[in-house]
Amino acid sequence: MHRRSFIQTSLSAAAGLSQLSLAVPMALPEPTPNKLPRWRGFNLLEKFVAGNTGPTPAGPYQERDFDMIANWGFNFVRLPMSYHCWATPDPAHWTELNEKVLKEIDEAVAFGRQYKIHVNLNLHRIPGYCVNPPAEPLDLWTDERALEAAVFHWKHLAERYKGLPNREVSFDLINEPTTDEANYLRVVRALVEGIRSVDPDRLIIADGLQYGNQPVFKLADLRVGQSTRGYLPMNVSHYKAEWVPMLKDTPPPTWPAQWMNTTWSADSLRKIAIEPWQKLQKQGVGVHVGEWGCYNKTPHDVALRWMEDQLKLWKQAGWGWSLWNFRGAFGILDSDRTDIEYKRYKGMKLDEKMLALLRRY
Repeated sequence: MHRRSFIQTSLSAAAGLSQLSLAVPMALPEPTPNKLPRWRGFNLLEKFVAGNTGPTPAGPYQERDFDMIANWGFNFVRLPMSYHCWATPDPAHWTELNEKVLKEIDEAVAFGRQYKIHVNLNLHRIPGYCVNPPAEPLDLWTDERALEAAVFHWKHLAERYKGLPNREVSFDLINEPTTDEANYLRVVRALVEGIRSVDPDRLIIADGLQYGNQPVFKLADLRVGQSTRGYLPMNVSHYKAEWVPMLKDTPPPTWPAQWMNTTWSADSLRKIAIEPWQKLQKQGVGVHVGEWGCYNKTPHDVALRWMEDQLKLWKQAGWGWSLWNFRGAFGILDSDRTDIEYKRYKGMKLDEKMLALLRRY
């Protein structure tokens, strides 16, 4: 199949929830870098980690996810991807790409078109950098070979999806950068230049600094949107998360919460996580919440209260959001919480209360 020929498959019959009506997918909104739509949806993890070591084994994206997401009234998926899925970690072979795996991304883009869901492609692991271990063999922020390879991968994706409208596909350059501003600006400008040399009008989004939490005002002239995060305070969103050692001995969270000598509530979230980004908006930069969610060890009632305050704030700000994740420990399906009663749905365990909350906002 030609790489720009997308698979069109028939809709499978959806068994609806008796107490939750299904939505009719609407036409996708037209985005611009200075005004990102209030997209609402989920992160899908089939390319998050290569092999079988991640929360979702690497493999093709599932059409049934797009079907359910659309039927429940959502219109956005973010695909956080590791380049290890289609290329080797060895820098000597960084530009050798596995076409079979890349066609699985094509298929996800096709599902997005079919189900009227915007597909946001993100390099969660890019040559030279990932926020998660293991460390890359070369450093994106300081090594030109890593930057050249990163540009190569984004130029390939730009060529691959050239001609598709921005209402269907966008690019999110680097997940949660942790470097100084000067290096970040240099790398982002190189990636944007590479993409625009192939597809001048592609919608591009850059994550904020400090794990996505800090807006980058010096990118405002670049005509790119920016992506923030919704994990604060961490002792609520990541309570007992095994990969966050600093939270190992924290007491069970409440909402409002105490963390880092601060009382956290809707008001503090507005001041810390909303108002700085609204200043960026005033400079003509669109904002979207690329990731947020609450780990399954946080008491369910606390998680829902915290989530609703976040959702209210983002709705007031006019921002869209993408929950981490859809299926898994932060999601609405198969989250393995021990303090709720799930509904069986299409062979999975559905968190009805969380789904109902998300649909309201």
